[in-house]
Amino acid sequence: MKSIRCVRIGSLREKDPEKKGKIEVWDVPEDPVGPEDVKIKVAYCAICGSDPHLVEGIFGWPVPYGMGHEVSGVIVEVGEKATKKGLKVGDRVAGNFLKFCGTCYYCQNGQQQFCEHADESNHPGFSETLVWHESQVYKLPDSVSLKEGCLLEPVSIAVRAMDKAELKFGQRVLVSGGGPIGLLITQCLKKSGATELTLSEPIAERRELALRFGAKNVVDPMTENIRDAADRITGGRGFDVVFDCTGSTKAVYDLPYVTAKGGKLIYSAMYPNDFEMPLNLYKFCYYNELTITGMYVAPYAFPRAAQMLPELDLAPLTTKVFELEDAVAAFDAQVSGKYPKILIRCNKDLE
Repeated sequence: MKSIRCVRIGSLREKDPEKKGKIEVWDVPEDPVGPEDVKIKVAYCAICGSDPHLVEGIFGWPVPYGMGHEVSGVIVEVGEKATKKGLKVGDRVAGNFLKFCGTCYYCQNGQQQFCEHADESNHPGFSETLVWHESQVYKLPDSVSLKEGCLLEPVSIAVRAMDKAELKFGQRVLVSGGGPIGLLITQCLKKSGATELTLSEPIAERRELALRFGAKNVVDPMTENIRDAADRITGGRGFDVVFDCTGSTKAVYDLPYVTAKGGKLIYSAMYPNDFEMPLNLYKFCYYNELTITGMYVAPYAFPRAAQMLPELDLAPLTTKVFELEDAVAAFDAQVSGKYPKILIRCNKDLE
């Protein structure tokens, strides 16, 4: 059986403390191609902000054998029955790391995100090749590079966020957190008619990107309290829609206070699985009638995300690239917060 290079994460359950959470590049057997599968030669796999946290174990999930889900590449093999989407060898593609079964209660109930069998196809993307079911794979628009194409999955999250917001043209919107998801959501909000579009972010370079992407206001939460900023920007009425994209337990508490009466507050990040936040139900849910919700993965969003790729400014999120063998340095750079997004190139002959 052919072997491929892959990034491996040492399980937190390893008996050897030197291996716990350790990132390694090593050889693994290549997945076989089933009749409805396609094999992708991976060009780029971007590091998701959740990847280092998954290694740290803050979500309470077992560390997977391999990681990486923001993938682009070129199809090199197509299963004999993988014919429904017209995919062929040589196609430039990206995709959804989750394969929804289509038959369980939730898939049949319009709730793919809760698919009872979605974890059956969670293969690592930080590898030379990747095998996915054809239903997970989407052709990239001709004008979108493979570098930009690996952002299809994060863009799908921004599309899902817009679905959750149900934004009305002209509403005032706050995005808390200027990581890749917050910056992508900011771009989508600008295109959707948000007003007083505001991003709160402590890193100056990311605030500058937010202004480039269409934000009217930026706030440094290290120098100005977000409640004071909201009062200043909205005249004390708050924002009609508020997104949290920080995942920070320090940032989330103030957000109900800056959401307008009748507004919508969307916690659109991942949080430690044991974190609980106090909430005054009388003030926020009874008197102010807030709608407070979260979001989990991106059901029904990928076709629209692919269509949005050429419409978004993705170049600033694809500038820092590491080679596959330098994965340890790439993760170190991710944790440093120096770059808005980090890509790992998995095959040097693909651009």
